[in-house]
Amino acid sequence: GGSALTAIEVLKKAGVKEENILFINVVSCPEGLKALAMNAPGVRILTCALDSHLNEVKFIVPGVGDFGDRYYGTTGYAEGLWGTNGR
Repeated sequence: GGSALTAIEVLKKAGVKEENILFINVVSCPEGLKALAMNAPGVRILTCALDSHLNEVKFIVPGVGDFGDRYYGTTGYAEGLWGTNGR
């Protein structure tokens, strides 16, 4: 939910109304969907899969870890979680 909420905030700052945002993703978890519902209630959500939960380091279980960190290379590569180069 954190990466999605950050993207939604950028759109809102650019003048986009929540009601005009459709968030489409591949894998969600209940915690992320609840965060979106609480912090961006006007955003519509379309997800392909709902995994069970987040673990103690906020990775979707069983999922793909923290997809935002994997995509943006903000953490995990140096620690050896996703490979070595991140690009």
